[in-house]
Amino acid sequence: MNESTMPRVISCRELSPGDLIEARYNGHMYYHGKVTETVPVLGMFWILESRTGTRKLLDPLAFEVIRLPAASADPGA
Repeated sequence: MNESTMPRVISCRELSPGDLIEARYNGHMYYHGKVTETVPVLGMFWILESRTGTRKLLDPLAFEVIRLPAASADPGA
């Protein structure tokens, strides 16, 4: 599946803890990690950033957020 066919996330309500995402801006990947918590009241969500191991609070309106296929997160599925 190429980047243009991956489902873009517009609202944090589309995400669940455990989802693997990439957050991009101007075509550059800034964050990659697993969703740990969503905050629908604020329209934001937390991830555990895979490169640094730190938590990041992201706004899906500030980045192009892509949900990665479940197969890449769980090869046994």
